[in-house]
Amino acid sequence: MPRRVAPTAPVPTAAEAEALAADAVALCSRLIRFDTSNFGAGDSRGERACAEWVAEELTDAGHAPVVLESAPGRANTVVRIPGADATAPALLVHGHLDVVPAEPADWQTYPFSGEIRDGAVWGRGALDMKDMDAMMLAFVRHLARTGTRPPRDLVLAFVADEEDTGEFGARFLVEQHPDLFEGVTAAISESGGHSVHLPGGSRLYPIAAGERGSAWMTITARGTAGHGSRRNDDNALVKLAAALGRFAAHEWPVRLVPIVEALLDGLSQHLGIEIDPADLGPLGAAAPLVAETLANSVNPTMLRAGYKHNVIPSEAAASLDGRILPGAEAEFFETIDALLGPDLTRTGDYQAPVSADHTAPDFAAMAAALRAHDPDALVLPYCMTGGTDAKAFADLGIPGFGFVPGRTPSDFDAWRYVHGVDEHVLTDSLGFGARVLTTYLMTDPRAFA
Repeated sequence: MPRRVAPTAPVPTAAEAEALAADAVALCSRLIRFDTSNFGAGDSRGERACAEWVAEELTDAGHAPVVLESAPGRANTVVRIPGADATAPALLVHGHLDVVPAEPADWQTYPFSGEIRDGAVWGRGALDMKDMDAMMLAFVRHLARTGTRPPRDLVLAFVADEEDTGEFGARFLVEQHPDLFEGVTAAISESGGHSVHLPGGSRLYPIAAGERGSAWMTITARGTAGHGSRRNDDNALVKLAAALGRFAAHEWPVRLVPIVEALLDGLSQHLGIEIDPADLGPLGAAAPLVAETLANSVNPTMLRAGYKHNVIPSEAAASLDGRILPGAEAEFFETIDALLGPDLTRTGDYQAPVSADHTAPDFAAMAAALRAHDPDALVLPYCMTGGTDAKAFADLGIPGFGFVPGRTPSDFDAWRYVHGVDEHVLTDSLGFGARVLTTYLMTDPRAFA
């Protein structure tokens, strides 16, 4: 039997690559100049104006986007780009337009300037995630310039409110406009596909194939109110403090879920070492990809109790941020309730963990696209510690991958700038990402089945 030849991914020509890079840089700069700060609790600015501008870009490229407002000023832009094969499963590519707030006094450059200097585009959202929004639009311009069509339908969604609850963005679209995603069988968005430098100089490009779930809980202790000068053996604050101590002392057991196991196995084979989950030091910069996804976790984040120095309150409460591995939900909540004990109650919101098949053709197509532009790329799945809009689209049965390709030198620490001061994206990385994204979007994943 003849040996099967591995499929190849289409690579833009040198002229096409140059145009893609120039577009990605210019578009990222322009997107940053829209102040789309999301302050939470429904308080946001600039999303409608940014969504309308995106719609104009898509219209100029020959498409018919829709702008859908979920609340005054909270808008989302969605477009379907027809593929060459209308029967092929469609792909969703989604990016959020909102950003976390920035305090201008702390920055070297005004955070909404979009200034291009020193080989970078500067401003809030440069890495989270107006870089991806720009690459998506650069790809659309590429299609118009070359007169080409992707092999399958692509649904591009530019959404609001990811930096809060998603209620006005992805969740609004899923609940009110599910028809927009008809035929979609996979999705890509943040976070993943960016280079991580391994010991020895090789480059890992981790693609997110799962996310820990989140349980934002309020735990409440109740007791007997009284005068602060008198003994009180039913003090709500004391009960709450004891419970928080139990949470702090608890050691969550290691649970190697399949995605994390695949990452560790791949790194072990590549580096030629046995990796001990208790000692991730030999992984270098890749260690954080593993460290927070070996177990469930919970952290106290806020406290509320009392109203006067000399009054013992009848109630005390704390906020907990719980994170849950795929498949470990039952164990998580059983442990939480055991640590609470009989004197405390809990309420809160829960988002289930999600995962996608890292052996699926789409994952293979992403890996091929990365290797087409970096032949030495090591591509492995990983599980995100937090969450994205992928959880909302999972409610429609759409598995999501984190894939925002980029390549940076070993001394560029992107996580230092995401939600931080002086956020910026390197122009070379934007160009690399636009080329890789274009290669992937012009690849038919069925060739990898």
